[in-house]
Amino acid sequence: MRKALALSLLALFLGGCASDPADRDISGTWINQVAIDAAAKGGPLREALQAYGPNLEWDVNTKAGQARYTNGFENVEGRLLGEQSGAWKVDFYGSSASELKRDGNHLQQAASDNEPEQLFDRAQIPVPEGAPIGASFERALYSAYLGGNWTIASGQGEGGTVQFQADGQVTGLPGADRYALCLAGDCASMSNGNDSMWLQLNGQGNNWIFVRKGKELEILQAVNTALADEQPQFAAGERKWLLEKQ
Repeated sequence: MRKALALSLLALFLGGCASDPADRDISGTWINQVAIDAAAKGGPLREALQAYGPNLEWDVNTKAGQARYTNGFENVEGRLLGEQSGAWKVDFYGSSASELKRDGNHLQQAASDNEPEQLFDRAQIPVPEGAPIGASFERALYSAYLGGNWTIASGQGEGGTVQFQADGQVTGLPGADRYALCLAGDCASMSNGNDSMWLQLNGQGNNWIFVRKGKELEILQAVNTALADEQPQFAAGERKWLLEKQ
């Protein structure tokens, strides 16, 4: 009887341990995988980010009492005020607050007056030490959205194979060795609702409009329709390349 009681107490103790701190720990880097998965279906990038954002990545350090996030345009830092019933409140120095909580393998950002509820997954793709916040989301997005081999179906280099790397390198696309997708901010506001990317070679580059439809990727010239003293406004111009996913 005494042995059975001891075993019952041990099981209760172990069960309690299994559900504590580790299950509620929110430290680490969390990315908006839901938005990435939506984009990876092959549709417009901005639609996916707007539907499941606006925030793209959280970086949380519970020991230091710090939390920060990025929405692709601004990086916002706050302080953790402590945990209550598994929820952590993040104070952005009096201007606003967010609530974070573990939801199984997800980090849940509670809905607020300014933002909808959002879910984040732990980042899996490593980034270089010292990389800026948002780098984990960016690499995961680039891999899911543009990863693999693309054939140049039309345009300069026709028949060649293009590869967009997760770190922003591109090979096989004539006149470009690096690329960056526009996620938010000025580049988005200047593109008149279009998806846009930056292509450069040896540090010099230009803005381009792109259209993703399933396994096809059109890259078009970005034509500035604004006056000389106005903020640039880019419209889709002549198609430069049509790429097809292999």
